[in-house]
Parts: sequence; C-alpha cells; structure tokens
Amino acid sequence: MAEFLADNNPCGQYILRLVSRGNAIIAELLRLKHYIPPVFRLETKQDQQKYGEIISDFSYFKMSDDFDQKIDKNPQLQDLDEEFRENYSEILTRFYLTFESIHKYVSDLNKYLDDLEEGIYIQQTLESVLLTEEGKQTLCEALYLYGVMLLLVDLHMEGTVRERMLVSYYRYSAQQSHAESNIDDVCKLLRSTGFINCLGSKRTPNYPEDYFKRIPVNTTYVNMVLGRLRSDDVYNQIAAYPHPEHRSTALATQAGMLYVCLFFAPNILHNQTAKMREIVDKFFPDNWVISIYMGITVNLIDSWEPYKAAKNALSNTLDAANVKEHATRYSTRLQKLIPQTRQLLKEGALVEDNVLDHVNKVIYIIRECNVTLRWLMLHTAVLSITSAGNKRCKQIRDQVISDTKYKASEVFELLLNTAEFELKIKDLFKHLLMEKQKKWEACKKECVERMIELSEVFSGSKPLTRVEKIDNLKSWFSDLAKEIETLNHEQITAAGRKIVQMIQALEEVQEYHQLDSNLQVRQFLADTRRYLHQMNRTVSIKEEVLITLQIVGDLSYAWELVDTYTSIMQDGIKQDPSLVIKLRATFLKLSSALEIPLLRINQARSQDLVSVSQYYSGELVAYVRKVLHIIPETMFGLLARIIHLQTSVLKELPTRLEKDRLRELAQLEERHEVARLTHAISILTEGILMMKSTLVGIIRIDPKQLLEDGIRKELVKHIATALHQGLTFNPKAKTSELHTKLEALGKIMDGHRRSFEYIQDYVNIYGLKIWQEEVSRIISYNVEQECNSFLRNKVQDWQSLYQSQSIPIPRFPPVDGQSVNFIGRLARELLRITDPKTTVYIEQMTAWYDAKTHSEVINLKFFSKVSKSVGTAGLTGLDRLLCFMIVTELQNFLGALQKGVLKDKQWVEMFSSVSKGMTPLSGTVSNPKNFYSQFISRAQKVWPQILEWILKIGQLQLLRKHIAYELNISCKFNSKYLASALQTMNDAVLADIEAHYKDPTKPYPKEESPLLFDLANYLDWAGISNPYAKIYITTKNLQYFPLLTFLFVISQLPKLQYMKQLGTLLSRKSQEPLDGVPFVVGVQTVFRQFHPEIRNTFLLYLSQYVKSYVEISTCNKPTDLPGEVVNTLHFMENFVHHSGLPRKILANHIPDLILDEYASVNS
Repeated sequence: MAEFLADNNPCGQYILRLVSRGNAIIAELLRLKHYIPPVFRLETKQDQQKYGEIISDFSYFKMSDDFDQKIDKNPQLQDLDEEFRENYSEILTRFYLTFESIHKYVSDLNKYLDDLEEGIYIQQTLESVLLTEEGKQTLCEALYLYGVMLLLVDLHMEGTVRERMLVSYYRYSAQQSHAESNIDDVCKLLRSTGFINCLGSKRTPNYPEDYFKRIPVNTTYVNMVLGRLRSDDVYNQIAAYPHPEHRSTALATQAGMLYVCLFFAPNILHNQTAKMREIVDKFFPDNWVISIYMGITVNLIDSWEPYKAAKNALSNTLDAANVKEHATRYSTRLQKLIPQTRQLLKEGALVEDNVLDHVNKVIYIIRECNVTLRWLMLHTAVLSITSAGNKRCKQIRDQVISDTKYKASEVFELLLNTAEFELKIKDLFKHLLMEKQKKWEACKKECVERMIELSEVFSGSKPLTRVEKIDNLKSWFSDLAKEIETLNHEQITAAGRKIVQMIQALEEVQEYHQLDSNLQVRQFLADTRRYLHQMNRTVSIKEEVLITLQIVGDLSYAWELVDTYTSIMQDGIKQDPSLVIKLRATFLKLSSALEIPLLRINQARSQDLVSVSQYYSGELVAYVRKVLHIIPETMFGLLARIIHLQTSVLKELPTRLEKDRLRELAQLEERHEVARLTHAISILTEGILMMKSTLVGIIRIDPKQLLEDGIRKELVKHIATALHQGLTFNPKAKTSELHTKLEALGKIMDGHRRSFEYIQDYVNIYGLKIWQEEVSRIISYNVEQECNSFLRNKVQDWQSLYQSQSIPIPRFPPVDGQSVNFIGRLARELLRITDPKTTVYIEQMTAWYDAKTHSEVINLKFFSKVSKSVGTAGLTGLDRLLCFMIVTELQNFLGALQKGVLKDKQWVEMFSSVSKGMTPLSGTVSNPKNFYSQFISRAQKVWPQILEWILKIGQLQLLRKHIAYELNISCKFNSKYLASALQTMNDAVLADIEAHYKDPTKPYPKEESPLLFDLANYLDWAGISNPYAKIYITTKNLQYFPLLTFLFVISQLPKLQYMKQLGTLLSRKSQEPLDGVPFVVGVQTVFRQFHPEIRNTFLLYLSQYVKSYVEISTCNKPTDLPGEVVNTLHFMENFVHHSGLPRKILANHIPDLILDEYASVNS
C-alpha cells in the first residue's frame, strides 16, 4: 500500500501530485466564486448601456474583426475599453489560469493513462495500479475530481459570464497561449452549457454528460474506475461501521464519487438497469440526498430524472412505505439518543474507568448519533434551487418531515451533544495514549512490589501478625512478580491474555489457601488484582479508537447545510450565552471536514497546502464569526437603548442643587434601567469569553479577538448606516438641509461615541481606539470608492486596504446620479451652496454670503460642525476628495486648451499677431482699447467654459483652505505636542532639502524612504499645508498659454468692481454673477502648475495693459486712474497675495507713480 506512493515510485507520485492539484484547483474555484466582477453579468441597464459594446460572449469569435473595428473607430469606446482592461486584466488573468488548470489537469490525466498503456512506467499497468489500495483510491479520485471541477464551474460561474470573461481575457492578453494548453482548447472545454442555477430554469438536454464528453477520457479507465467503485470498499470504511444498517453511511463518500463518475458513462444511467439496481441496492437503499464534495449536496430524484435505468432503480428506495420506514426509524433513534447523550454528558459520567470498560459501547453510541444526524440533516434540508422545481422532490421531503415529526431544534440538540461527547472522548483518549506507558509502568511497579512483599511475608523473614511460613506460596508469589515484570504493553494480545490468567490465579490462590482470614494479605491481593485490571485497561487503549472516531465523526456533508441551523444557534446564545462553550465542540467537529481536501495535498507535500488550508479554515472561521455575531448584534441593540437614555432621558446633574429636587434629578428608575442593560451586555460578552482559544484548521480563534471583531463589525454597520442616512439631501429643497443634517448627525455620532466609551470597561475592550480606527476606516474606504470615479485604474473591493472580509464596510446603492456615497454627497452639497454664481466669498469675514439676499451661507464655524459630525477623518477625507476634483478640473481645462485652442491654426495665428502687437512687453500698446477688444471679441465663445473651470477650481481651493484651517486648529487644541512636533519636523526636512540643492553633498531622503510620504500624510491630517501652493498635476510648457489667460482675465475684469468697504472685487451686474476671490484663486492655482516663468510672463502682460491705459488716460484726466487700471491692479494685488509672492514684484513691473496713485485711491 505504502509502496505505490513511495518517493521512488514515479508512477504513484505522478497520480498523487495530479490528485493533489485537483483538490487545489477546486479550492481556487470555490475561492474565485466570490470575486466574479459584477460587470460581466450585465444585470443592470446602466452596465448594459456602458459596457455592452465592449463585453461579448463567444459570438465574438464569429465577428472579431467587426467588433474590434467598431471599438477602434470610436474614441470614447476605445478609452472605455482601455480603462476596462486596466481595471480587470489582473482578475481576468487569475480566472483564466484557473480555467486553464482544469484543461491541463485532464490533459495530464490522459497523458498519464497513455503512459501506463505504453509501458512508460516499468512493471505498471492500469490493472496493476488498481490492484494496490492507494493506486485504486488515487485513480478513482482523479476522475471524480475532474467531474467535480466541471460541475463547480457551472454551478458557481454562469456559462455566459464565463464566456464574457474568457473573451475579455483573449482580447486584452493579445491572444496569449501557454506551452501545453492554449486558450482555444480552454474555450472549447468551458463554453456555456446552457445550465442556469436559478428557480424555474429548464434542464438542459443531455446535461451534464455532453459537458463531460468535451475532452474524452480513456473509456477503459472510466469503466474500470466505475467497476472498482461499484464493487469494492475503496476506503475500507465498513470496518468503522460494522453494523449492517450503517452500510450506506460507511460507503457515502464512495457513493458521491460514483455519482459524479457515472456521468462519464451515461449509457449505464440510461440503459443498464441491472448495474443501476446493483448500485442503488448497495449505495442508496435508504438515502437519495448525497454530498458530493465539501457539503455540495445533490438530490438523486431530480438529478437522475432523465435517465431511465437510474430512475427505475431508484423507485424502490423512493417507495412511500420504504421512505416511511426509514423516517420512522431515524425519528425513534433521535428521541432515544437525545436523553442518552444528555445523561452521558453529565458530570462524572465520562470518567476514565467507565469509558475504558465500555469503549465499544461508547463508539456504538457515537456511530448511531452520526448516522442519525447525517440522514436527518440531508433528507430534511431545504431543496436546492435546481431541485425546488421538481414536484417529486418536494413531495418526498414533505413526507420525511411529516413522518419524522422533524424539529430543527431537536436535530440541533443532538448535533451539539454528539459534538461535545465526541470531543470529550477524543480528548480523554489522547490523554490516555500520552500517559499509556507511564500508567502501565506505575501499575506494574505496584503489582511487582506487592508480590515481592507477600513472598517475603510467607518466607517468615518479615514479621506479620499470625502468618506462618509457607515455602510454596513464597516461591509462587516470587515467580508471579517475575512474570509481571516481563509483561510488555506493546505486545497487546499476549500481555492481555497473561494479565487475565494472573487475575484468575490470584483469585484461586486466595480461595484455595484460605488467605481470606488475614485482612492485610487479602488487601494486598485485591490491590494487585485492581492494578492488573488497570494494566489490562491500559493495554487496550489503541490509536485505532481515535481513527474510528475520526471516520465516524465526519461532518463534511454538512459544510453548507449547517448554515440552516444558524438561527437556532443564535437564538440559543441570546437565551444562554454559555451555549458558546458547547458550540465550540460543533465548530471543531465541522473543522474535521478539512482533512478531505487536504489529505492528498499533504501526502504530495505540495506548496498548495497553505493556501488551500487557509481558504477552508477562513470559510469556517467566517461561519463561526457569523454565528457568534449575534452577541455584538444583541449588545448593540441594548446599547441603542442606553444611548437613548443617556442622550434624551438622563439629565446632567448641576454643580449645586436644591434638596427638594434631589429625587427628581436622581432619576433612579432610569439609572436602574441603564444598570440593567449594562449588566445584560456584560453577561453576553462573558459567554463568548468563556470559549477556549481554538485552532480551526490552521487559524487560531481567540475568543477575545472574536468578540472585538464582532463589536467592530456591528459598530461599522451602525456608523456607516448613520453616515449614509444622515448625509442624504433632497435636491428639490428650497433651502439647504446641510446645517440641520450635520447637527442631527453630530448628535447621533456623539451618542454612539459616548455610549461606546461608557460600555468599554464592562466588555473589556479599548473603546476609543476601536472607535477612531473604525470611523477612520469607514471614511477612508468611502473616499476611495468616491475617488474611483476620477480614476482610470479603479480600486476594487478586494484590492482595497480599508475593506475587510471579517469586518466588512457595507456599501449602499447611490442615492443620486453623481455621488457614489455620503462623502460625495457632502462634497457636492457643499459645492452647491457655495457656488460662485450664487454666492460671494468675503475674505475678511472668512464666510460665504448669498449674492441676492446678502445672508450668510456658511462661515468658519460650519467646518467645526462638519468635524463634529464626521470627525477629523471625515474632514481629511473630504479634503482628499476635493483634491481629486481639483485635479480633474485642471486636467479637463488644460486638456481642452491643448487639444482645441492651442493647436488650432486660426487661434495660433491670432496669438501670433497679438504677441507681435505687444512686443516689447516693457513698452506700451498705442490704442489699448481697440487693440485688446478685437482679440477678446474673437475668442468670445471659449470664455464662458474657461470661466466655469477657473471658478470651480477657485471654489474648491477656498474650501480646502478652510478645511486645513479647521484641522490645524483642532490639532493644536487637542494635540498641541503633535502639532508642534510635526511643524518642527516639516521645517527641518524642508531646510535639509534646501541645503541639499545648494550643496548636493548634503543628505537628501532616498526614493525608497517612506519619510516624505508618511510626513506629508501626517501634515495633511494636522492641516499643516497650504492648498494654494500645491502642485496638483505635471504640465508641459504650453505656447501662448500666458497670453490666452491674460486675454481671458481682461475679458472678465470689466464684469467686476472693487468694493472698498468689503475690500474685495464683486460682480457689477446681478445678471452676470462673478465672484472675485474664487476667480483670482482659480487663476493663480492654474499658474501654480507651470514653471514660475509662465506666471511672470502673465504678470508682464497685465503690467503692460495697466501702463497702456494709464498712458492714454494722462491726456484726459491725469489725476484719476481709469476703471480698467484699478480693477487690474486689484486683481494683480490679490493674485500676488494668494500666490505667496512678495508685493515688490508689482513694483518691478509697474512704475511707483501708478502704484502710489492706486494706493491713494484705496485709502
């Protein structure tokens, strides 16, 4: 047996590695079913409209040229296609490699069979391999696993979705093909079968046999495998189930394999009635719902419906009388086993001696429990989607439920009791096996010492009251001591027989030699017999018991079914939190299922062991979390009542109060209710903390961590819901709801935070730490998802640093057409109410005012309100989103100029003539009004669009400036040492960088150093940044850009007038709304993205404009400056101020006389 899989046997090693790979492929398929990009389903109208023209099924191969040409001709489709490729090529590659591995698996299996046939493996043929136990098992598994792969692909990945993914991979990966398996063969194998896993769908004709035929497998091999599975006990399971009634359970694994493999020989299912009768009589005489792989169940009534021979063979099993007989039998067993297991689990029942004396009885009870559980769980389970439409399936299930008087709670109780009973027996036997030799030696020593002492007593040398010297007894006891000394616990049979004989001899010697009269001798003999009995028990402790328990206790069939009992588990925990201790045994019993897929991977010493173990262990841990999540869920339900009491009912005690009001302010009943609720929460958490640390597969479950994760998950759910609901705005509302919504949200968040802080000591968690981490994670995740709309390479959920499988952040459907989530809605509502077309920003008041009513819209205090409702993380997230918006506006603005205006021949000619007319810039233009107006009017069409971009950029920058101020004030107030340390660190790093540029020998942070990135992140959070000085995008030098911007600015300045009392530029006419501050800030932000020389050129153009108008005006009224000049100088002054430039720059370009005159006008 062992020789076939030996390292030096290439024949055995090849098939072992292949089977190991098959299990790993199935694990990957099960893992990937959660990662199918929803876009490939094309379920929503939005997806169909957007991606319908770039996603195709296999019809693509008939018209690939037309399909690709259509995309190439349309720049928008081309851009979308490129974006789609960048976003999905990684996950598509992973899916394709898994699909390809299925094709490679069957190709390698066929190659192995050909090699066996051709005699490549010396002295090995298909027949000889099947004669060895391991060879028979692995060859059967190889075919079975291939069938399971095909069924799983179709079950979890719909045919059309599969085709779309394969076509997309084919298009985006330049029709790649790999060494041994190319994409054409993969597509042929995995093209759509027509199977749809949904209610009401019709069964595809000849499914799945046609699907299994796509790559033919050696017919002789298939027939021989089916022969072995039909006739042999391939895994020697019957030894663990000696009772005839348990035979179908013993062969259940083999039955699942046979079910799958029969689809490779559909002729047997259709026509060979005798074989099918044999199969049903052996494997399915009392069951028709089977598990084929890790809890994937199949109902034979539905599955074998189209196959005549199979259907007829199954009719005896499905006879109403037969169904009733089995249902009644298992129902009776259930009613008998529940009290029996309860009794056995009582304190003192499972003591060492009792168990060792009744090992066979104990194993029989465990066997009965597991067989009963298996039948009841499988045959009363909710019908699968495919079986639900079959009337016969429903009819039989209803009959079973009726005949068994099925109650889910009773089955669950038996499962709990069985799991706990098994665990106790296993732990006891493991302990006994470890202590076996030690106990044996101790008992043997006691026996030998007593025999020697008795020998000495009857020799007369040892004084003992009234015992005469008897030489025969002296010799006999001495010889017996020597015999006991020679006993060896490893020779189980011989040692056991000798011990029994010795016990009989001691009883006889006591009886015949009348030794009863002496109490001490009698006691010595009784003790020796007792120790010999103990030795006999110890020698019967075998590892085979544990192996039998492992086989019998298999719960892999319930890997998915157990989920139907989740609600019962959770109700039980709510009533009695200590139930968690019993559930631990159930989870451990379920974890034994992991051995099935891992056995061959482990034997092959495959590198897949860790990843496959991680997957199945992760799935089980996720289920444990799901069950135990009722504790934090209930806890938060109680917490909600505490929040209500603390925020709405309980009044704060004044520092001084009147004696008469003491009872009123004490609010004893309300405070008692808070105390009662708090006690209920602490009792709930106690339940989970009583559970021991448990190894589930390869993941260790720490109950404290489990509780914390559950609390985090529930907290995330509540906070995310509060943010989603609290920041939803009515677009039809006449006045903005922002202020009231933020106040309401602030109260909700404050209530959650205060109650969380209050409860932390009672549940032993770091409340504030958890609160800050999770709120920050929720905000960061939502900002990331909102920013996806600005990115080509979108961050998917499975790539996100902030999303987690164990503590998921819920996603809500978008409420409006623009924003993805609450952070987007908040940003856009803020932009709407501060729109430069409807509001005016007064810099001295740091506030926005309504342009018509002159009422205040928002001021500095507003941002502290935002901070209170969404926290520092929310403000930072909002700031980051505004950054993305600025980048998008800048890219759109400069992209449009570059593609349209600055490359257009007519525009370039116009700019050339303007440039010539203004040369040299140090001079003046002779007739400025006519000169400038002719060019401004020619560009009249583009100004409105440019103005919109500029104002939007300026508005976003102003909001960022306010957010930075609020963050900085908050940081200085709440964490002054951090603020000081960051400021000092920032100054020091900047000084070092400046020093490096002056002297390159001095140090500079290396590219791989995270210093600058991490420091910048800290500075953003602390508000130590100047948005006006930020470079958002990299730009190339655009010819005539400063000239275009100059013409644009002077075209807009006449719409503005300087308001002396407000100290700002305001719109002249209400019909042409234009806000001066966002306008100036927007223009300076655009120039900040270019080399400083571009900005200097722009200032030179403005200076020439000023000088030209002054020169003309001196002829008429030399004392007054023209309106154009005053407005331009105001603009320049603000521009220089917001750019962070020294004011003397103006003096460098404009004569002091003009500046002095301007200063006198303003004073």
